[in-house]
Amino acid sequence: MTATASPTDQAGRATTNQARAARLAVWVGLAFNVLIVEILFFTGDPAKNDLIGIAKFIALHAALLMMLQLLLVARLPWLDTWIGTDKLTAWHRWTGIALFWAVVLHASFVLTGYAQLADISVPAQIDVFLGVFPTLLGMLAVTLIVVVVALSVRFARRRLSYELWHAIHLLLYAAVTLAVLHQLYEGSTFRANALTTAYWWGLWGLVIVSLLHGRVVTPLLRNARHRLRVAAVVPESDTVTSIYVTGRDLAGLEARAGQFFIWRFLTRGRWWQSNPFSISSTPDGEVLRLTARAVGKTSAGLRHLPVGAKVFVEGPYGAFTSLHRTRDATLLIAGGVGITPIRSLLGELTGPVTVLYRVPTEADAVLRAELEHYVTTQGVTLHLLTGRTGAGQPPNLPFAPENLTALVPDIMDRDVYVCGPPAMTDSVLKSLRQIGVPKRQVHAERFALAGD
Repeated sequence: MTATASPTDQAGRATTNQARAARLAVWVGLAFNVLIVEILFFTGDPAKNDLIGIAKFIALHAALLMMLQLLLVARLPWLDTWIGTDKLTAWHRWTGIALFWAVVLHASFVLTGYAQLADISVPAQIDVFLGVFPTLLGMLAVTLIVVVVALSVRFARRRLSYELWHAIHLLLYAAVTLAVLHQLYEGSTFRANALTTAYWWGLWGLVIVSLLHGRVVTPLLRNARHRLRVAAVVPESDTVTSIYVTGRDLAGLEARAGQFFIWRFLTRGRWWQSNPFSISSTPDGEVLRLTARAVGKTSAGLRHLPVGAKVFVEGPYGAFTSLHRTRDATLLIAGGVGITPIRSLLGELTGPVTVLYRVPTEADAVLRAELEHYVTTQGVTLHLLTGRTGAGQPPNLPFAPENLTALVPDIMDRDVYVCGPPAMTDSVLKSLRQIGVPKRQVHAERFALAGD
């Protein structure tokens, strides 16, 4: 007798296939363009010496990495829906590291190559380059990229507010502009013939149009259409606040439970600040709600927002949705204010649902009354996991594999959604791998991005 897959399982398999197709499209597109770049280099004019040749080789790949980096932050809907912001963010981080080393190595080989050619020292060659405008543009671009990457490493990032880190990140656009101008003046390989020129600048045009469409045009059109405003400000606790937002035809935003927006509140002294906050209620086409803990400058000031304040959003973003379910039963795991997208999902999920909510104490459980409402009305199972991690004997390790399977014996037959601080998320994902939960049933959203 042949078992018949449930509708949820069939839909999940279709979604998984679409996600794989999206990832495959990205990798095939990247591989194709890498191949073109290799052909451009090896069929181009020979370099003046070996060091300059290496510099040209790296420069071509650095330009390609720069384009990929821009596409990853362009917030293209199909990439976000099928690959997910979390994975795109990881790709963005690794691409940034690769770009950093590419531009540093390119600059190093250019300097040593031309110094060797002119039979002068590297410092003397730097002085020469400072007097050449196109080369100066490239040097400024490298400097900006090095500064941004240096301030984005984990050690430095922890010491910066989200607002300052975001502002520093905007320097990358200046770096890209300088790099493109540098290529325009200096990049003989980019304009070896008419076909090469058409390919290279056509590719840059596609990337820039995608970036402007995703980051500028689409947000402007959506906000002009929906005219969002603050409808209510509700303190959930001493440190947590919910903001209710209304507007025109909110259903047209097509927000899904579990997604997030990048919110900007257009009030005096705050209009330039933006933060990613998850939707903390199930979208109903009438009201959007975000719930945030007072951590950064923006989130700390939310409870002082005036009712009626204009709101500008980018989004919705994120693949942390029921669209990616593969099983009828679901396990939702949240830490701290990472409960917000989990709460949003609760209003949309069907079938058996269990919630594991990790908080220091029961008093820290945000939106607890709403969670308990689903317990009584829909039969949701809720476990509040409190206490200090590692404390006591035996140690308090709620997300250890044996404890997860004790709380949820049928965990292998569930989709698992995880949202919380990075350390907690990593711990849960490690345990799920050890238990053997299939990868396609695991959906994670890093709290560092989705919550605040």
